[in-house]
Amino acid sequence: MEKGEATTIEVAESRREQKGKAPLLGGAYSRAAAAATGRKRGVAVFDLIVRICAAAAALGATIAMGTADETLPFFTPFFQFEASYDDMSAFSFFVIAFAIVTGYLALSVPFSIFCIAKPAAAGPRLFLVFGDILILTGATSAAAAATAIVYLAHNGNSATNWLAICQQYTDFCQTVSGAVIGSFIAVALLICLVLISAFALKKH
Repeated sequence: MEKGEATTIEVAESRREQKGKAPLLGGAYSRAAAAATGRKRGVAVFDLIVRICAAAAALGATIAMGTADETLPFFTPFFQFEASYDDMSAFSFFVIAFAIVTGYLALSVPFSIFCIAKPAAAGPRLFLVFGDILILTGATSAAAAATAIVYLAHNGNSATNWLAICQQYTDFCQTVSGAVIGSFIAVALLICLVLISAFALKKH
């Protein structure tokens, strides 16, 4: 009887210990889940801030390039030399491409806000990462094409007898150069957005 009673007491005590540990394990799990959700929400907030900055940079580059125009004074009003962005196909492509980039970034803001409200949702984040990569490709190509033309405008090319026009069209060159700088800021921010989305998906 003594052995049976001892066994019964040990089993009862072990059950009490298990019941006492279970809530502790559940509390630790809930705290870890809450911490992970907080990290995901923080990443989503950072994504929204970077996205808005990228949209502002892309919009500024689009407006600067689209308004680039300068007319040189000449002896008579019948002879005037004008430089405009639409005189060069690379600059026209730049304006169209970055207008699309700006529109996409503006439309993607609600998805970024949804990721803040629902940080565990993977669908909106997948949409953002694929959209960001596609837009990044177009923005990079447009910025690179415009950079080549701006370089020729500043330095010319003696092998092909292309003259540097920035000594005459100073305001035009300053405007298009500023647009190119803004475009590369937007490209850098888009790269950050892709990395942020990849990090957020990894946490899922």
